[in-house]
Amino acid sequence: MFAISLGDDKAELRPLEVWQDEEFLAHMDRARELVDPWIPFASFATDRESARALLRRYAEKQAADTGRLYGIWLEGTLVGGVLFRIFDTASGNCEIGVWLEPAAQGRGLITRAAERLIDWAVYERGMHRVEWDASAANTRSIAVAKRLGMTSSTRAWSRHAESTHLTPRGRPTGDDGNGQTGPKARNPGFLPCPGRASDAS
Repeated sequence: MFAISLGDDKAELRPLEVWQDEEFLAHMDRARELVDPWIPFASFATDRESARALLRRYAEKQAADTGRLYGIWLEGTLVGGVLFRIFDTASGNCEIGVWLEPAAQGRGLITRAAERLIDWAVYERGMHRVEWDASAANTRSIAVAKRLGMTSSTRAWSRHAESTHLTPRGRPTGDDGNGQTGPKARNPGFLPCPGRASDAS
């Protein structure tokens, strides 16, 4: 299994693929109450057929290098996810989206997973701007955006890269806080990627 550890609590970031449609639907059913008020993501997966169609759509995005979808597993259970809704290599801009089911809140899972995606987009793919779209009423989402070092312009939060590198939390570019330099020193592992054309959406 292609997976990246998100910490010592058995949380993992993995590609979310078409064959996982049943697991994804069960997760969406648990997350629906929390997700639906803010984004229509869960409403696109109401049965196995629609769940599979959503996963396939992101598989096609990954194949075209225009988006990606990853799940967050906690102790073997799918509890949330992160994605690139937009991934535009020509402009150097991308938009990250996130969601979580209620039982997994309060553990920092979204922050940790989003950090992985942002680092990969900037350090590996040379993105210059990462956007985060959040309603002004969605205080949890805004809090995560702030923790990720994003700044606000109306409801669009963003982080800019300087010379294709970010400076997270005020550290010098590539400094992991312990004197090590380079993006992989600060964030080893990056994203699980079993070939660019095999994601799930």
